[in-house]
Amino acid sequence: MFSPCSISSPSSHAQSPKPKAQSPIIMNNISLFTFTSPADLILEIPSNAQNQAWIESQNFSNSASCYQAYMSKLCLLAAQQAKLSPSTSALPSLWELVNGCSITISDGTKFVLVPTEDIDLSELRVLQEWVDIPSFAGDYYLGVQVQPDEGFVRVWGYCTHAQLKNNSNYDAVFRTYSLDSEDITTDLSVLTLAREFCTQEITRSEIPPLANLTLEQAQNLISRLGNPQVITPQLEVPFSIWGALIERLSYRNSLYERRLGLPEQWAVMDWLQNGGSQIAEQFGWGSSNLEVSTAGVRSVEQSQKNLFRQITIAEQQYILSIIPQSEAEGIIWRFELRNAATDGLIPSGFKLKLLGEDLQAFPNNEDIATSSVQQLFVEVMLEPGEGIIWEVEPIPENYDREILRF
Repeated sequence: MFSPCSISSPSSHAQSPKPKAQSPIIMNNISLFTFTSPADLILEIPSNAQNQAWIESQNFSNSASCYQAYMSKLCLLAAQQAKLSPSTSALPSLWELVNGCSITISDGTKFVLVPTEDIDLSELRVLQEWVDIPSFAGDYYLGVQVQPDEGFVRVWGYCTHAQLKNNSNYDAVFRTYSLDSEDITTDLSVLTLAREFCTQEITRSEIPPLANLTLEQAQNLISRLGNPQVITPQLEVPFSIWGALIERLSYRNSLYERRLGLPEQWAVMDWLQNGGSQIAEQFGWGSSNLEVSTAGVRSVEQSQKNLFRQITIAEQQYILSIIPQSEAEGIIWRFELRNAATDGLIPSGFKLKLLGEDLQAFPNNEDIATSSVQQLFVEVMLEPGEGIIWEVEPIPENYDREILRF
């Protein structure tokens, strides 16, 4: 059995009964797991949580994806008070395509939760997406046995990314990495000790770069793989291309929407006219009436509302707004960043930047605070159907690139 820094502990794969009592295992002051003994972490699944997970897992393109989402939701019960990555709003598009999820704790350490229903825990099998997509990859991979009928979730062992890359068997047909049970650490208390005393442990290995997709290539892939009759889209193209496609949230969302036959969910004009959409709300966007108007500019009907979302940078709240204004040539879209506090300022060094949906810059596409200022803003005039991506530096918490369609 692999034991980091020569820390050893007996391992066991024996089936454990439901827990009677639970205690927390502490990592950097965060209660990450609930368990009954140091070697065997188990969490009961409350019936209401199980029912809710089932209800929330029905909006996918096929029964396999529905069940994949259901298992992954139950798997999340193994983690408490930890930050999801991707965020909760980004999970539906992820679970349409892959199972599992990841969590990040306060020091930036990332754990990938790998769910399975298998009784035979002779290996840990991990989808390639969690290993070879840079933003998906983690430091530690936790095997999570999910038993809905028995009503419990069990974290049975872990390994590192470096182990998966260097010591596992790669299945080129199904694109998975598998590590034999003898190479899995099954005593979870070892993980706590390793993180406390082996701070120099190398948990990650190098990842080959993914393909550079053009916008046209991505759109063609979304059109082809968006057919819900393609049950395993991840196996239809080389992994480097597939990984590059689904790593981008905007592409992944488009693929998810296409597979479910949903209309365009990121149309800003529709958001303004209809007061938002389910997708807009999931990603934190809301709408409100404009409180001020620009002198000498006659507003169009849609400009009676603006869009806004709250973002967090270094534990401080900011408001990003999209304000439509009209001129003779058409609508000018003003992207504006302000401190959420009434008298708050934007610190020096902050940047607000807009990019085309192909990630290309254009003239006057950014505003930088050279000193503390009340606001940053960029104004742009767009053709109907054109897409824009916003960025803020420093990077906000849980930030994912979004293509907003105008």
